[in-house]
Amino acid sequence: MKYLCLVYGEEAKMATIPDAECAAWGEALDASGRYIAAEALQPVETAVTVRVRGGDISVTDGPFAETREQLAGFYLVEAEDLDEALSIASRIPPARIGSIEVRPIRDLAP
Repeated sequence: MKYLCLVYGEEAKMATIPDAECAAWGEALDASGRYIAAEALQPVETAVTVRVRGGDISVTDGPFAETREQLAGFYLVEAEDLDEALSIASRIPPARIGSIEVRPIRDLAP
């Protein structure tokens, strides 16, 4: 089953984790056969939020919520079950200073 591991953290703290450490962890995950995709996101000031209400489109600069932690990136992994997905998520380097939200991927009916 596929699981999305969303990486959240305070940008200043996230900057303390070297890119090379995250890249090396991603390479190890790939070697394990559990890696599907991963990307780091640009800083929160580059975010734009789109909402549609009653047919009207609104575009707002910034993330959709005011929080101390922002979405920093993601890993899409293949895991046997939730326990394995949680084990994988616990080893993502930013888990030490932020949080990792783990969610199963839902197949959309055609």
